[in-house]
Formats: sequence, C-alpha cells, structure tokens
Amino acid sequence: MSTELGRDDVIRAADSLFYARGIQAVGMDELRSSAGISLKRMYSLFPSKTAIVAEVLRGRTGQWNDGIRAAAAAYDSPREKLLSIFDFLDQWFRQDNFRGCAFINSFGELGATMPEVADAAQQHKRHFIEYVTELAVEAGCAPTVGLQIALLAEGAQTTAAITESPESAAAAKAAAKVLLGMSHSSS
Repeated sequence: MSTELGRDDVIRAADSLFYARGIQAVGMDELRSSAGISLKRMYSLFPSKTAIVAEVLRGRTGQWNDGIRAAAAAYDSPREKLLSIFDFLDQWFRQDNFRGCAFINSFGELGATMPEVADAAQQHKRHFIEYVTELAVEAGCAPTVGLQIALLAEGAQTTAAITESPESAAAAKAAAKVLLGMSHSSS
C-alpha cells in the first residue's frame, strides 16, 4: 500500500467522521477501522490525532477555496464574483450532510485546547476575508464592505447549520446586494 493511498484513506475517513460527529467523539480505533488500515499503519502515517485533524482542516480549506473560486469563475465582474459566494453557499447548505462550517465547529470544540485547530480556523477565516475584501475593492467599494460581506457569509453558514434553513444564503445575498448598492451610491 502506498503512503499516499493510506494517508488519503485516513484523511477521507477522518473528514467524514469528524464532520458528522465531532472530533472528540471519534476514537483512533474507529478512525482506523473506517479507513481500513491497521492502527500501527495509521500511526506510521500520522504521529497523532492532532496531525490528522490539521490535515483534515487543510483539505477543507482546499475544498472551500476551490468551490468559491469555481463559483466566481462563471462571472467577469468583481460584484458578481462576490455575489456568487452566496450561490456556492446555497448549494452547500442544501446537501444532505451539511453540518455547518468545519472550521467553526472544530474551533468551538477544540480551539481553546488544540492550538493547531485555532490556527487553522483563524488562517482559513482570515484568507476568506482577504479574498472577499479584494473583490470588494475591485468592485469599487471600501475595504470595510469586504469584511461586511464576509460576515454575512459567516452568519449564513452558522444560521443554516443551526436552523437547518438553506434560505440563509439567499437572505445574506440580498443583504450583500444592498451593501454593494449603498457603497456605489456613496462613491
């Protein structure tokens, strides 16, 4: 078995289990069993559960960035690219396995006790705010509009997860349109 194949199996199993049930609820034996490898093999690939969690969060960042950029790629204008974030969210919120933002979930569960989780969540959220702010500035808005739109996206994620209402994405998109319209009228 190649190293990459075993690593991928562990990461895939961990991502699924952690997202569905939480990190602390999943033991290493269950993870090993779900990945279909021996415990010895798993520990040869990852020195600790913390290392697995960090890798899962890196993968989630990649999925998020790919999804956001794919949604934006359909548009030319920065304004439409910004609004496409909410279309991406709407599709995600409607998936059967949607359980909210993995970064918010893991930060709430372990951010105070596992610095790797706190760092991964903080980096992920900072990069998203930077991306949204860059688009807002390209659209002719003040940088603060980028933060405001990012906050709408974050709020939509939390609300959709807790209330099981995928409509949160459309409501946040409508608010983003208002922000974008106000920003242009005052420029």
